[in-house]
Amino acid sequence: MIKIRMSLNTRQDYGENMIRAIFRCNCLREYMQGLCLILFALTFSLLAKAEEQPANGFWDGFRLGGYTSAGIVLPRHGRAEAAINEFSMITTWEGDSRISFFSELELEQPLTWREGSHFSDQDGYIDLERFYFDYNLNEKINFRAGRYLTPAGRWNLIHASPLVWTTSRPLATSRLFPRAVNGVMLFGALPVGQEALEYTVFAEVLKDQDIERGEIRFRDTVGARLTLSGKIEWGLSLLEFSEELPGRPRFRMVGLDFVTRHADWEISGEAFQRFYTNGKDGGRGAYLQVVAPLGGQWFALARVDNFQRPTEESVDRWLIGAAWRARPNHILKLEYVGGDEQREDAPKGFLASYAILF
Repeated sequence: MIKIRMSLNTRQDYGENMIRAIFRCNCLREYMQGLCLILFALTFSLLAKAEEQPANGFWDGFRLGGYTSAGIVLPRHGRAEAAINEFSMITTWEGDSRISFFSELELEQPLTWREGSHFSDQDGYIDLERFYFDYNLNEKINFRAGRYLTPAGRWNLIHASPLVWTTSRPLATSRLFPRAVNGVMLFGALPVGQEALEYTVFAEVLKDQDIERGEIRFRDTVGARLTLSGKIEWGLSLLEFSEELPGRPRFRMVGLDFVTRHADWEISGEAFQRFYTNGKDGGRGAYLQVVAPLGGQWFALARVDNFQRPTEESVDRWLIGAAWRARPNHILKLEYVGGDEQREDAPKGFLASYAILF
């Protein structure tokens, strides 16, 4: 599923169209979007400078990598299932200029088996999860344009299977805000004493052209994120967006997250609260997770998770399990999930997976 469709050959015409769009703005939000479109056009003009590099120097900057995982689900209610969960190919490019590039093309569920049926590839689809260019303005300011993961909390930014401790994803990190945004971003880091304050300011420019099955539709996303490093890393996320419900309500969301590590222990958590623009409750979610060393690269896991969307009942989840870091880039995960309601997107029962980063 391709989210962005644009060639370098069309960037000049596209940039002119984006500049004209500003003169059609009639409210503050539209002026903001018009400014973002100009920045988007500026990035594509900067790419022309990269094309002037010698061929060998240009291609030498490319790097390939990725990750894959496979797993099984044995739900308390329902049929057992096994699948290759994903195969992700990551491409990066860094040359001698200030410009760099990152893309992640993911093949989701290419092969699935369900109890009582045969192997099938009907659930598989291709997702362009990330595709963006960065431009380094100076040591403290960077500009990004393209498709990137929404800077909301920690899990959404590091969600790749080999980088997280559990097979299942906390509900609060997937259904309260858009997972990714097609837009522009300013980001960087500022010194604060002995620590660093990282900042991100972003806005959606292009809406998703294709919607995955069961995906919630979000629109017109803008936001900011601050992260303060130290013994405890704290994060604050602020977002505003619309959701395609009757009347297309607009929400404001605040999120707080943290992580701390000591002697192979890790404690982390995230909490989100949404409000309608009239101030009424618009949903919430939170989780707390603890990872404890057992020896031999084995770790014990425990997590509690709460989640509620408008017009939906509150859902509670708990998880206990273990993970084995066979190698730094390999991880085996075993877990049992319980809670108060069976959901298709959050099954209860035994889950296991093996993930490899390459």
